[in-house]
Amino acid sequence: MAEKAKLYEELEGGLVKCLVCERGCLLKPGEVGICGNYANRGAELVHLGYGLLSAVESRPIEVKPLFHYWPNSTALTFSGYGCNFYCPWCQNHHLSFSKPPLDARRISPEELVEHAIRAGDEGLCASFNEPATLFDYLLDVFERGKRRGLYGVLVTNGYFTEKALGMLVEAGADGWSVDIKGCPEARSALTSIDHLKVFRNARRILDMGGHVEMVYLVVTGFNDREECVRWILERHLDMLGSDIPLHVNRYYPAHAWRKPPTPLGKLLKVREMARRMGIDYVYVGNVELPELEFTKCPRCGKTLIARHGHRVTYYGLDGERCPRCGHKITIKGAYVAGK
Repeated sequence: MAEKAKLYEELEGGLVKCLVCERGCLLKPGEVGICGNYANRGAELVHLGYGLLSAVESRPIEVKPLFHYWPNSTALTFSGYGCNFYCPWCQNHHLSFSKPPLDARRISPEELVEHAIRAGDEGLCASFNEPATLFDYLLDVFERGKRRGLYGVLVTNGYFTEKALGMLVEAGADGWSVDIKGCPEARSALTSIDHLKVFRNARRILDMGGHVEMVYLVVTGFNDREECVRWILERHLDMLGSDIPLHVNRYYPAHAWRKPPTPLGKLLKVREMARRMGIDYVYVGNVELPELEFTKCPRCGKTLIARHGHRVTYYGLDGERCPRCGHKITIKGAYVAGK
């Protein structure tokens, strides 16, 4: 049974406007939004995908990637169906390009939280497909998880409305892995997306006390030109600050985008440009070179956290500080040893 949505506007003539994401779908009675999860039924917005999950499994927080948030912990990771972007290179297109199976069994928020507790996870994470498709479900899941001492995480394109962001943070969404897809000059895909709003939202999350790490998938032939790289790095510094981690990740051909994988040299060039410009924590992912995912003190260069296979293999912080020079390191949440 579909759940009545919490965030929409009623308009004349039975129209409703969805206020979950910046797409702002305007729906006539019977119509379904672009994400395939919200519909106008009787001049009300309903969440069709509430509790319809495509995957549920415990996964390391480092996979998200989140390197400065609850290091070495695990989160019960879950997903729904559909998306509001439909990136042509999507690795999870089998989920993101699918509609929720309305006749499937729904998993209640209480059941999901109990699963996480039994599994020994420290948190809950919406991932695999875009979490905006599960907005109303996430509010209930994170609120219940927060009461049980679980953190809440989203792996997202960050295209929520500001009102939706506030509701999620209040409910317990504390950690955010936010994808920055492109720049104003990248027009060969995602032509209607305002990438500046993603940075605006990341800034808003930080202002509300949440933790943010940005992920830049360098896609061959889309967002890999130098002017686009520079725009992304400048927005990161200007709007988020030097101590917000940036993950520069390698693209591989998938779905409808068949251009070659990102050359390692290009990724390293982006990393060096970011560091020269002043971003303190820059990681290179999807290349199977663990040393490019080590956390080092931006002041003295000491290795503070080593990782391999999405697990922490060495943790050398003294609280939140470098033990060599005393520099404060951006870390949120406890280090979970012995996992």
